[in-house]
Order: sequence, then structure tokens, then C-alpha cells
Amino acid sequence: MNRGPGGGAQGAGAPGRVAEHEATAPRLAILAEGQFAPATAKTAIGILRYAPFPVVAVVDSTRAGKDAADCVGVGRGVPIVASVEEAAALGARALVIGTAAAGGRIPDSYRPALAWALASGLEVWNGLHERVLADPALADAARRGGGSVRELREPPIDLSIGGHRRPREGATVVLTVGTDAAVGKMTASLEIVRALERAGERAAFVATGQTGIAIAGDGIAVDAVVADFIAGAAERMVCDAAERADWVIVEGQGSLTHPGFSGVTLGLLHGSAPHLMVLCHDATRMTVKGFEREGLPLRDLRECVRIYEEAASWRRPPGHPPARVVAIAVNTSGMGEERARAELGDAAYATKLPAADPIREGAAGADRLAQALRAAVPA
Repeated sequence: MNRGPGGGAQGAGAPGRVAEHEATAPRLAILAEGQFAPATAKTAIGILRYAPFPVVAVVDSTRAGKDAADCVGVGRGVPIVASVEEAAALGARALVIGTAAAGGRIPDSYRPALAWALASGLEVWNGLHERVLADPALADAARRGGGSVRELREPPIDLSIGGHRRPREGATVVLTVGTDAAVGKMTASLEIVRALERAGERAAFVATGQTGIAIAGDGIAVDAVVADFIAGAAERMVCDAAERADWVIVEGQGSLTHPGFSGVTLGLLHGSAPHLMVLCHDATRMTVKGFEREGLPLRDLRECVRIYEEAASWRRPPGHPPARVVAIAVNTSGMGEERARAELGDAAYATKLPAADPIREGAAGADRLAQALRAAVPA
């Protein structure tokens, strides 16, 4: 069972909201059939590292019998089983899809497991773009067995165009932004919230993607929102969070320099209207994710700082302090210690900003990022 350090998310958002989510969330199994590995199980890894509720098993018949941590580095004590039936026998009452397929479609290999879960009365959590009950066979299984579906990417229907609300005076909004997609923006956000809370600050995590929503219990998946309303969705979440916290940490999405995801990133940037930003970077990445064949290179860190600050300025009224990047969160996973230290040093030297890896360095790294944020706000 996954809880506590390295697994649960004590303090991942406002304490009362996390406690409420923990109390109401069912015991969970993660479906990652054939894909439970660091490169393909991003959602599973996020849930195993941060979820405040029990994860009883991972379903992947190709790795059955192993411990989750032996495959993805987190989730020590969570067994990998071969079927949803085995997960249900361990007490799972909900099944979450723990991988992200290309195009957001449900893999055909997952459909029998989802059908069994729904026909057995389990709840299915789906973070993919394709809706579970759009499949007639899965809808029939749900009718027969009473299973239900929680669509993590289903946006509210009453969103407005952004630009008309401001967060509570005194609340500081921080957005994690990226040199590329899938570089650790959610992880950095959650670790910064923990670090701020360790420092005695009131901090809230704003979930903008399916994994963050599964962890926090609420949020809006901005990549499923009609483009005109992305900024409005971000604005709503930020203003709501600012009513209960002095620090609003917004989970970033995509990258302004990624040809496929830049539209979502820009809408989120302008809707959240951050005071401060933390630039997230995967130190192993040389080309833009998904554009390796074309050889599209990543922009360097200094250029990314400039790009984000320039784009953020389009939303700042005259006379307001500019939104600044104040720290670099570097993902050094898969590197040896010596190279990781060198990458952190290079990032700090190039940008003249504090740089840290909040996973490799633990609390010390996250605290360094949080201190950079606190130092950037006048007392």
C-alpha cells in the first residue's frame, strides 16, 4: 500500500481539501498493462508518489510479481498483479488508467480490463481524451454491473473567457513552465507546495492536468477545454485558490516552444497571470519531445527565460511589476550523481538563478526553490 514519504502527498494542496479527498477517495488500483515503465507511465508514477489515498496494486501482466518501486522508482510496497480481478481481491474499489496513449485514445488492450471493472461495480478513473462510456461495450458493462466512470479530463460547461478577474490581494501566483513537454512541472509544483508549507506558508496546488486532478481531487484539465476558454479556466482556479492560500502554485502544461502544445501553454500562462515562474527542464533532453526525427532542438535555458517573461508581460497591465522566472527546477533522473551536480551547476550559471532537482535532492532541493520564490516577494 502506498502512503507517506515517497508515496503519499501530505500537504499537496490546502490541508483541509487534501484530507477531504483522502477521506472520500476509494482504494485504488492502477491500470498500466504492458507500459509500467518510467517513459510510459507518467500518470501512474505521479499517483504513486503523491496520492494521499491508498494504492493497493498496479495491473501489468508483463511485470506481475514485482514491486512497483523496482519498475518506476516509487511505490515501494505496492505489488504488480496480472489482472484487475487480483487487484479487486486486494481491496481495490476503483481503477485508474495510469498511462497516456498517443492521441488520448484508450488502448484496445485495456478494454477487457475496463469492462471487467465496470461489470464488477468498480469505479473507473479515466484521464485520456476518449470517454470510456463512448465505447458501447464498456457502456453496456457499466449498465450490467453498476460500475461508474470519473472522467478526469471532463471540463466544466460554464467557463468564461479570461482576463476579467484578479486573485485576492496579497496572494502570490506561481506558474511552473517548461523547456519542453513532460519535464516535471507537476512534480515541481507539488514539491514547492510541500516546501512552502514546511516554511509555515499557506500554499495551494492548482491542478491543470489529469494526474494532478487525480491527486488533488479537483482541478480542470486545460488541454480538454475549448481554446477560447483555457484562460478563463485557469483564471477561475487561481482566483478560487487565492481565497484559501497566500501562495497559489499552478501546475504548468506543455511548453511555449513545443509546436504541438504551445496553444494550451499560452492560454494557461495568460489565464493564471503569474507573479512568478519556475522554469522546469529535463537535463537529458536535447530535442523537442515527439520531434526527435526532425531534430528540432530545445531552446537553451536563457532563451526560455526570456520567452516566458516576454509572453507573460503581454498580460501585465502598465505599472505592474513584470512576471519573472526566479528559479530552475532541473529533472536529472537517470543520471549519475556527478553529471547531475554538473547539470545543476550549469543551469544556475547560465541563468544566474537558483537551480535544484526536488526529487534527487529531496527537501533540500525543494526548499531552495521555495526560498527563491519567497525572496522574490517584498516583505
